Amino acid sequence: MQATAAHTAARHATAIAVAVTAGHFINDAYGAMLTPLTPALQGKFGVSIAAVTLLSSVYSLTSSVLQPLLGILGERVDRRYAAALGPLMTGLGLTLMGFVPWFGALMLLVAVAGFGSGFFHPSGAAYVALNSPPQKRGLWASLFSAGGTAGMALGPVFAGVGLTHLPWFALIGAVIAVITFAVTPSSLAGGRRIGLAEYARIFRGPLVWLWGMAVLRSLASMGYNAMLPFILKDRGFGMREVGITLAVYAVASAVGGIVGGRASDRYGRVPVLRSAILSTIPPFALLIMSSPANWWFYPLTFLVGAAVNASIPVGVVAAQEYAPGHVAVASSIMMGFSWGFAGLLVFLVGALADATTPTIAALASLTLLIPSALIAYRLPEPRKAAFE
Repeated sequence: MQATAAHTAARHATAIAVAVTAGHFINDAYGAMLTPLTPALQGKFGVSIAAVTLLSSVYSLTSSVLQPLLGILGERVDRRYAAALGPLMTGLGLTLMGFVPWFGALMLLVAVAGFGSGFFHPSGAAYVALNSPPQKRGLWASLFSAGGTAGMALGPVFAGVGLTHLPWFALIGAVIAVITFAVTPSSLAGGRRIGLAEYARIFRGPLVWLWGMAVLRSLASMGYNAMLPFILKDRGFGMREVGITLAVYAVASAVGGIVGGRASDRYGRVPVLRSAILSTIPPFALLIMSSPANWWFYPLTFLVGAAVNASIPVGVVAAQEYAPGHVAVASSIMMGFSWGFAGLLVFLVGALADATTPTIAALASLTLLIPSALIAYRLPEPRKAAFE
């Protein structure tokens, strides 16, 4: 009888993880539609390139930079609503972009979509953390992360149908929202009212250093991705090669995250963080100096993408274990705030490219992995405490 109950509980936990991972997939697929659609939006609303690019900044602000605040709010209400309604908000906001009458309304719609994404990520990660077996936290977190990576790879394909037909994709998010709400249990963090001062104390000690490590690693990766089209253009290649390279990099990121997450369950979070970042530097430098004319370019792209992103889910689990009583907020610091903060700084890479060359700017971004690795070496191994 006891074994049957344990088996039922394990199946329910798996169903919860699958539901929120599906939510992560469709949520990030919606988010990845925005950039490919900016030329169409510029033509429809008759605005400048700078104005239409501002939409990405608005989405980044509400979905990533503000994510810790949304994570705090998510701990004060039932996570079930954030996990279910988040992708629905993102989907409605980004699939209806072609149906608003003026550009100001479009910016508001994109901001609402970003809030949906910002609400979902902490809650989704918290559900995975709370339901994963302690000995497989890294693996479960990496599968959740891989769902989002797969969505980001598929989002531009969705965008290819154009603004007019885009609302049909909102139905996918609606179905997943219903399933998620049906599967996930009501979940309120803790049993007492937590003040803002206590939330502020979460962001200190090893969690601050972990965040700094993640910002530097993210900026190195973003800097390379931002410079890649210009680097390949200078070497005589077009958007086809850029698209293939980014697709290989995205697939490798998902695979690397799963391998890194499982390895961290066996060998510890901090050893995997250290080795994943430090071992990436030499092949990353070779990749920046290579091109699709070299036979090793795409295999090397896969290797680098897997290595540099192997530490992403590991960092999320480490943050949760540093702050076991606030898994949603800890997740938001690593998933949204680190990427969002790095995104705000990536324009510096572009400025350096204007002053020098895109290759030099990408190599300069790569050097950020050195202090990132040094920070990883000062991190203590987190305890595998019970989550609340």
